[in-house]
Amino acid sequence: MRDIIGALMPGWRNGETAGLATVVRTFKSAPRPAGASMLVAPDGAVTGSVSGGCVEGAVYDVATQVAADGRPVLVRYGISDDDAFSVGLTCGGILDVFVEPVSQQTFAQLDDVRADIDASRPVAVATVIEHPDAAMIGRHLVIRPHGFEGDLGSERANRAVSDDAQGLLAAGRNTTLTYGPDGERRGEGMRVFVNSQAPRPRMFVFGAIDFAAALTRLAAFLGYRVTVCDAREVFATPARFPDADEVIVAWPHRYLAEQFAAGLVDSRSVICVLTHDPKFDVPLLELALRAPAVAYIGAMGSRRTHTDRLARLREAGLVDAELERLHSPIGLDLGSRTPEETAVSIAAEIIAVRWGGTGEPLGNLGDRIHHDELDESAERAR
Repeated sequence: MRDIIGALMPGWRNGETAGLATVVRTFKSAPRPAGASMLVAPDGAVTGSVSGGCVEGAVYDVATQVAADGRPVLVRYGISDDDAFSVGLTCGGILDVFVEPVSQQTFAQLDDVRADIDASRPVAVATVIEHPDAAMIGRHLVIRPHGFEGDLGSERANRAVSDDAQGLLAAGRNTTLTYGPDGERRGEGMRVFVNSQAPRPRMFVFGAIDFAAALTRLAAFLGYRVTVCDAREVFATPARFPDADEVIVAWPHRYLAEQFAAGLVDSRSVICVLTHDPKFDVPLLELALRAPAVAYIGAMGSRRTHTDRLARLREAGLVDAELERLHSPIGLDLGSRTPEETAVSIAAEIIAVRWGGTGEPLGNLGDRIHHDELDESAERAR
């Protein structure tokens, strides 16, 4: 939703109806994750994608029809002998796509959701995608950390979905949940897709050097909210890091301690230490490695620097279990030379850690290409 809401709002504000298609479930090697969306605006313009091109034409037709007749539908796209090269997924995956009409009548809270997204406030949208009562399909519940807005037909359903969505929102996850028609947790019949619009994950880049500038550009492209921090005022300037969301002049370990204390570092946060100086990176890493789990902690330096750094951290009292969280020397072995190439190697390692990738060439592997947060069996077990 984050990617298409800007294009959605003009028609919504003008009282028009758009067709919105959202991936709500995937199987096997599906090309886009749950939450990927494609908008067909009232004038026919397309924004976004649900499959990277495989079924977009078919989805466009469905979205146009849904916008015209106002009836939401749940469509499955897979591969078969008949449609593999027409509207199927040639990759062999399967997508469940929910297509709904979006207007002021069908989604009155949309403007408030847009305001939350623009302000980086956490918000989730729960949408009924299956229900025995067709009139219930397409209803929305907007969930925020301290409450909800909307109606899924009963207080019981509202409470059940809101409670479950809170955990998904905190983790920034999208998934489909199953309930009884009235929100019964052990029942079946109602399926609800929860689309979490959590604030952008944070990347902390410590060390205002040329490698940091390149990494900041790439991290912003990948969707991170990037903070560059360095104690040296002459180097830590917004002009040198135009792609950073903020540039902080402070001792790195003190700034990071403040962020932890304020609750502004979470399990999706990434910490990249590029300082090359023991007086900066040792106290910083001592704090980071002892703190609650974050997504990734990496430190730049040669193998000699790495060995010296480990010795200093052990002297500071860190144990092997804590040191094992450190990715150092930072990045994957890509043969990088330039700051930009090094940034790619760092980003590649962060992505591999996030999704469980090996860093090996895909052509050398026989496993599935896409790594999912939840496998199909875990999804069914909910």
